[in-house]
Amino acid sequence: MTPPGFTGATIDRADRLRGDAEALAAATRDPRARLLVLDGLNPVVERDRLVWRTLADAPAGGELLLLGLIDGTPHFAALAPDAPASGPRPPELFALLGVLPREEMALYAAARSLVDWHVRHRCCAVCGTGTAPIKGGWARSCPECGAQHFPRTDPVVIMLTECRGRVLLARGPGWPAGRYSGLAGFVEPGESIEEAVARETLEEAGVRVRDVRYVASQPWPFPSSLMIACTAVADDDSLTLDRAELEDAFWATRDEVAAAMAGVEGARFVAPPAYAIAHTLLEAWLEGDPRRGAEDAEEVRA
Repeated sequence: MTPPGFTGATIDRADRLRGDAEALAAATRDPRARLLVLDGLNPVVERDRLVWRTLADAPAGGELLLLGLIDGTPHFAALAPDAPASGPRPPELFALLGVLPREEMALYAAARSLVDWHVRHRCCAVCGTGTAPIKGGWARSCPECGAQHFPRTDPVVIMLTECRGRVLLARGPGWPAGRYSGLAGFVEPGESIEEAVARETLEEAGVRVRDVRYVASQPWPFPSSLMIACTAVADDDSLTLDRAELEDAFWATRDEVAAAMAGVEGARFVAPPAYAIAHTLLEAWLEGDPRRGAEDAEEVRA
């Protein structure tokens, strides 16, 4: 199974430096220190690699955010005073992501999510006062009430439900032509991963599931989610779609999934891109015991 995109970062996040003012100051004075170049929140890529410059290129009046150390060298992102919050993602962004090495894609994901969090959380959630970055950019502090705020990650379940050797795939409104993926949804407060999988599948497709199993996870920096990939089993393949969430859904056979994943012309659907965890899920399902699908198919014919 191919590891999900946005994972595999080799950077030392250097938590030990975040609360040490002297060490942080020394890192900013290090002549080797590097600054990630961003176009708004999008990566700047040259020769299929992220572009890094010196700290002298940091925006005036901005804040430096410590991403960590690579071979002992401090690496930063910059929070510009006029940094934009994330908006619509340009199509060329995903083309850029498709060429980055895994470790650089993961580093970009951390930088993008961190910068975007600062832009969206400039004021204290307790009293409304403007806050300032602390801990090397990994927290914000309120000068009025003393509250500290930390970057958040929103858990999202994404799942493949299997029924008699087929898996449930769906597409949302406005998706690229032919693209299908697993169902997905945010985990709600007071809810377990297993409960979220069952609820979302029932709400969106009208399918009741059992035997929820964890497969893998992926940080998704748009703006900052943790995708939790799971599988589940259904005994009834009847579908009742929530048309506000899904444009279409169907049960895909193993052969149909294999054709789409291989990019075969005329395949029934277009598979998720390789960096998406839905691609990992489908790959893992294909790599499972093929006898299981055959046995389930025999059960259907019987």
